[in-house]
Amino acid sequence: MSYVVPSQPNAPETPPPPPPPPGTGRGGRRRRVVGRLTAIVGRLAVVVALAAGAAQAGPAVATEARAAAALERVTAFGANPGNLSMYVYRPVALPADAPVVVALHGCTQSAQVYSDNAGLNAFADRHGFLVVYAETTAANNANKCFNWFQPGDTRRGQGEAASIRQMVAHAASAYGADGPAHVTGLSAGGAMTSVMLAAYPDVFAAGAVVAGIPHDCGVDVVSAYRCMSPGVDRTPAVWARAVRDAYPGYAGPWPRVSIWHGDNDTTVVPRNADELRDQWTAVHGLDQSPDRTSTVGPNGTRRDEYLSASGGSVVEVNRVPGIAHGTPVDPGGGGEQCGATGTQHFIDSICSSHWIIRFFGPAGGTVPEPPVDPPTEPAVCWTASNYEHVRAARATTTGGYVYAKGSGQHLGLYNTFVTHTLKESPAGHYVLADSTCP
Repeated sequence: MSYVVPSQPNAPETPPPPPPPPGTGRGGRRRRVVGRLTAIVGRLAVVVALAAGAAQAGPAVATEARAAAALERVTAFGANPGNLSMYVYRPVALPADAPVVVALHGCTQSAQVYSDNAGLNAFADRHGFLVVYAETTAANNANKCFNWFQPGDTRRGQGEAASIRQMVAHAASAYGADGPAHVTGLSAGGAMTSVMLAAYPDVFAAGAVVAGIPHDCGVDVVSAYRCMSPGVDRTPAVWARAVRDAYPGYAGPWPRVSIWHGDNDTTVVPRNADELRDQWTAVHGLDQSPDRTSTVGPNGTRRDEYLSASGGSVVEVNRVPGIAHGTPVDPGGGGEQCGATGTQHFIDSICSSHWIIRFFGPAGGTVPEPPVDPPTEPAVCWTASNYEHVRAARATTTGGYVYAKGSGQHLGLYNTFVTHTLKESPAGHYVLADSTCP
């Protein structure tokens, strides 16, 4: 598959091939940029960027016919400056003051596709919460991506962000779902989840970003490309300031954040998980060294947790081994299974929705602690040149640069002059630890 790198609107195809970003939004110069990019896509048969790809024709039609009645279309939910659609999944037994979970689909997807495959509805039935599926359209974005990189759609009280906020308010007034609110999404929906957590920390108690991007990383098409791949490296303090600037003067509690990313994601590179971690740990006043490390699920997903002073997990990073860009699901009837692989980018791996809902708390209360692995050997630290790290298989090299194996952190040039300390924990997973390794 070929991809276009848009350093210019008509940029040539270049290796290595990062995917194109989501299309831009409504009107003006940005719409003209979208038109040029769309033309390039058509001529070169480029795969959509943050694509949470459409289902294959046969299975998709069957699934849609089966599940269409499960979602209720809400046509009047209040102010809608972002021109979004609202759908609701309401369990038969919805308790009073039920929590609400907002779900944001990926590019080229729909509310129905996300509902059919992500597995959230089964947990809504089990735990008694309302699921609100927000949906964007090709009128907003040529690839049906949420406009996570357009300032007019990402600021508090404006555009798509304001529409999603209004859906939460309507869920409370129309359905009685005025318990804690949470938000999750895939890819462009994951990036929009970051927006909602930053712009509305007074609304959302927690969020889960799946294969997404930190808040305020991209502000136009070109910067959106860079955010996706190779990623943007900023200090935790700078990332945290971007969140605080989204709602100046806010002095309340900040949302808890669960981060999910596939180790083999080349569409939104794993570095974004590190930058998200840096952003939200700094917002919570924490450092970037995990307080607790474990593995969860049938595939050994690696979890790093960052704890508050009271011992609760306020930020967690889940690194899913062996998968590319998409939502991890685990179809089946087991207690920790969920979802379907009826469309592209729902990947048979681990039921991320089970662990996300567990992180949120089924009723918005105390979050059950996940099982912790038996004690492991202490982390091992290695100090060497980038050249030696690559030779020892602690890092990889691409295009003359070096990246830590596992975490994907950028280490600099591939030579014998640049030296770093890497910490190995768990086995085969290395993180930059120049100042934190004992």
